[in-house]
Amino acid sequence: MWVALTAPMPTLGWSPTPLSLLRIPVEGIVVVALLLALPGAVARWLALSVGLVLGILLVVRVLDTAFLDTLYRPFNPLTDWRYAGSATELLGDSAGPVTAVLAVVAAGLLVVGILTLTPLAAQRVGRLVRRHRRAGLRTVVAAAAVWAVCAVLGIRTAPDLPVAASSAGSLAAHEVTSFRDGVRDREAFAAQVPVDAYRDSPPGDLLTALRGKDVVIVYVESYGRVAVDGSPDVARALTAGTSALGASGWTARSAWLTSPTFGGVSWLAHSTLQSGLWVSSQQRYDQLLDTASPASSPGESSGSTARFTLARAFSRAGWRTVDVIPANRRDWPEGKAFYGYDEVYDARTLGYAGPGFGYAPMPDQFTLAAFARLELQRHVPGGRPPVMAEIDLVSSHVPWAPLPRLVDWGSIGNGSVFLEQAGQATPRDVVWATTQGVRTAYGQTVAYSLDSVVSFLRATHDDNLVAVVLGDHQPISLVSGDHASHDVPVSVVTRDAAVLDRIAGWGWQDGLRPGPASSVWPMDRFRDRFLTAFGSRPGG
Repeated sequence: MWVALTAPMPTLGWSPTPLSLLRIPVEGIVVVALLLALPGAVARWLALSVGLVLGILLVVRVLDTAFLDTLYRPFNPLTDWRYAGSATELLGDSAGPVTAVLAVVAAGLLVVGILTLTPLAAQRVGRLVRRHRRAGLRTVVAAAAVWAVCAVLGIRTAPDLPVAASSAGSLAAHEVTSFRDGVRDREAFAAQVPVDAYRDSPPGDLLTALRGKDVVIVYVESYGRVAVDGSPDVARALTAGTSALGASGWTARSAWLTSPTFGGVSWLAHSTLQSGLWVSSQQRYDQLLDTASPASSPGESSGSTARFTLARAFSRAGWRTVDVIPANRRDWPEGKAFYGYDEVYDARTLGYAGPGFGYAPMPDQFTLAAFARLELQRHVPGGRPPVMAEIDLVSSHVPWAPLPRLVDWGSIGNGSVFLEQAGQATPRDVVWATTQGVRTAYGQTVAYSLDSVVSFLRATHDDNLVAVVLGDHQPISLVSGDHASHDVPVSVVTRDAAVLDRIAGWGWQDGLRPGPASSVWPMDRFRDRFLTAFGSRPGG
């Protein structure tokens, strides 16, 4: 009970210490006073109710701390419980199924223990107060007096920890306010979804400057600003990559996008870029996908309730649209129903026969090679249509170990060539032994993903290929540090100077590496600016 009453509300960079508990909780004073004043039966029910509320608030504190350490925001009880399944799958893919099961069991026991033992503790306090009424009354009066003096004088155990505490009440009020704000945000976002200037654009107005070109949007997992600014391996990859691409006739321009998410939950970034809406919560994501009409065809948007995504724009303009998600192992109907993809490839359909590498079921190099084999090299009578694809590269996904190595593109085949790399890379346990080890491994995996993209572009014979390469979010705070931005790099890479002429007004920087003075856009602005640059504005 004392921990539940005095533990401060978690904040970014907060680390609990014993001093955090050396405070006087006003809520405790009030509860003990009520237990003294109320009759026995009512006091017992009060103790049970207070204990249950304090237990719930203690669980929320634990979840807030975990979310702040990973996603840079507190836990949202309205929607975040849905991440339990994703978190379990992530842990299973990263650390193994046994570890995942043990972690789930431990977390379940912790929650059950808190929600059971805190009410029991409150009832025990109630019995002690009733048994020792005189001592309880003296304690309440003395504690109230000390609390008032400390509050007036501003006495603190630390710069942000007043002795006169009211943490439990503040946390309860914050959760109520968050719930209210979530309800209001649902209504506000619902009004934004149908407002779309591009929704009814005719095919002839869409993406006219890219006709005949294959366009790929390549997400490098966890490729955030900290990789560009803080990793020597990424700096090397960007510098060498820019030079190598230039020698092969490619040109790149780069800038920053501000992601709606941090440390994970990549689908918020993907849906933001595709929809032109700021999808910053699971609630907004669910709302957005609920607009998709199951009866609509992948390329259809006019007459359907689905938001007009970039994939739908390409489909309406005549492109074949595909999504490559190597980490998925289950059906994902939203890919066609909402995003508008003609085809969705995943771990089951990419044809990989090699080993996994940590979270990644296949190396990024194989993912790119499989896309080329399945789409760019596809033979269709009369010639294939141009392809628009979103490709997710996941080798740089936490836990950033073990790290694959590049192989000759001609030897990739079904990926069995990677079997000889199994067990040779630095294992996860060694990487995660130190913070510096984790940060170094993070930079190395991002560099590997970038090297894979550069090598793929140099090896392809598709001179009409245009690539948009970007990150989805910053890595967790262990790597990013406290108070890092949400910025991620983005680059447009092409062999056609006319494509870059179309974005000359964007103010982006030459090369793969954006600098400190490069443009910074919110990620939801990208869709409209891209459609405007390569097509017509709505209404001509």
